[in-house]
Amino acid sequence: MASEFDLYRPSEEHDMLRDSVRALAEAKIAPYAAEVDEEARFPQEALDALVANDLHAVHVPEEYGGAGADALATVIVIEEVARVCGSSSLIPAVNKLGSLPVILSASDELKKRYLTPLAKGETMFSYCLSEPDAGSDAGGMKTKAVRDGDSWVLNGVKRWITNAGVSDTYTVMAVTDPDKRTKGISAFVVEKDDEGVSFGAPEKKLGIKGSPTREVYLDNVRIPAERLIGAEGTGFATAMKTLDHTRITIAAQALGIAQGALDYAKGYVQERKQFGKPIGDFQGVQFMLADMAMKLEAARQLTYSAAARSERVSQGAEKEDLTFFGAAAKCYASDAAMEITTDAVQLLGGYGYTRDYPVERMMRDAKITQIYEGTNQVQRIVMARNLP
Repeated sequence: MASEFDLYRPSEEHDMLRDSVRALAEAKIAPYAAEVDEEARFPQEALDALVANDLHAVHVPEEYGGAGADALATVIVIEEVARVCGSSSLIPAVNKLGSLPVILSASDELKKRYLTPLAKGETMFSYCLSEPDAGSDAGGMKTKAVRDGDSWVLNGVKRWITNAGVSDTYTVMAVTDPDKRTKGISAFVVEKDDEGVSFGAPEKKLGIKGSPTREVYLDNVRIPAERLIGAEGTGFATAMKTLDHTRITIAAQALGIAQGALDYAKGYVQERKQFGKPIGDFQGVQFMLADMAMKLEAARQLTYSAAARSERVSQGAEKEDLTFFGAAAKCYASDAAMEITTDAVQLLGGYGYTRDYPVERMMRDAKITQIYEGTNQVQRIVMARNLP
């Protein structure tokens, strides 16, 4: 751990980005958030707005037509979209998750082939790691890839795949040498239209209902050998490096959801009157808001510090303790988001429990941030093994 004070302060450019994304989110995404949740439909309006403003995949390097945004800028985009719609924030978040293995480990040819259309908004990316019997124990996956001449043939099932069926491109982890356990796992790019690729029915979920979560079935899917990402046997290492960076984007989603709930609760307690005055004048309510704001700001500083480390590692720095700080940011921010959204529902009383008000949706959306990209129990294991 660096001994110097390591608070990462957003630059003026970052502040300008936040203002522009917030304005866009409030104008083009927020009006559809309740409908997207109620109908459990993909937020096409959000995708269209994000693509039109080059905010759907800001992490893609400039050499492939992307904005080349740093890790903090990506965090800010996700945070501000999540502030109004958790489902929609998974568009930029999962585009990064799915494509980062390509950025980290793929050949120049693969990068150009798949990152260029992503940057243009012509495609979306998803990430296929988890399986029915391999969740927290990702190394226990059973999906196999067998070399056959100039091709690889993939067979297996991937579960809990975010934006499955909507995304055009998938990073798939598969076993290429069963005797080597995690060192026998490789990464591949699979396209939605490859023969043998199909999808299960959308899961019926508690929250983030606008982002489809489906199984991905691989039935003798034959792909060209050059779609192997990196060297054979390096897929698991690439997957773990990816999560070091992208757990920070889940922290960002949690921040945004929590901020949206806090903002709404603050306004509500000034309008709602009981005993002849706004309930915001009561000390018990004030203490709740103070605790919510305190937890949120602590989570934000930890997340931004982790984003700074992510960026420095991306630029070639070493010894940044990214594994610890990525896990810590995701764990702390998601726990804080669950507490803050639950308190927001409490502050609205009976109204908070109804779908006429957005905080119950935010509470439901917040829950998944404690679960995906590694449960918070797993994050604590990761942190304990990587103490700075």
